[in-house]
Amino acid sequence: MTTELAEMRWYAAKVQYNRVQPIRERLIADRVRFFIPEIIGSLVFFQSDATYVASFEQDYFSRLWIYRDPLTHKPSPIPEREMEVFMFVCSAGKEGLTYLGDDKPEYHRGDRVRVTDGPFKGAEGHIVRIKKDRKLVVSIRGVAALATTYIHPQFLEPATTPTNTTKYLHPSHIENTYLGFDLNNL
Repeated sequence: MTTELAEMRWYAAKVQYNRVQPIRERLIADRVRFFIPEIIGSLVFFQSDATYVASFEQDYFSRLWIYRDPLTHKPSPIPEREMEVFMFVCSAGKEGLTYLGDDKPEYHRGDRVRVTDGPFKGAEGHIVRIKKDRKLVVSIRGVAALATTYIHPQFLEPATTPTNTTKYLHPSHIENTYLGFDLNNL
């Protein structure tokens, strides 16, 4: 892949059941940075330019669907910050996460908060009542939403400005695949 880093954006693709492995192998072969969350086995996130997205989608037309902007119908890039927080939460609390399915407007009601302590320290999202419990919901807008376990209010603060996530987002924190390599085999 011969693209400039400035053009690289995250994209999401929904993959048909049992078709993730060939797509994963292709991304590794193309040396594309990607993330496949364990909790959502049918979603693949990858970082590339628009040209690669078009080629990738054409090659796997019957096996995956790229998430698109509903107005322009172009592949919808995911903001870097959303992707970083989503990957962090997926890797920090595998045991306590609940996949809520597609992202919905009700997951964005209320004030945005930031976790100040515990395994999700630094994560941002909205507090939503789910099954009589208040949980932090982290989402990729228009793609997917996850709920964490209960987080005590003393460990939450208003998220008025983004923080630098690099202090806790290191590839060693991300399980399975990241940067196009299987970390379990490094």
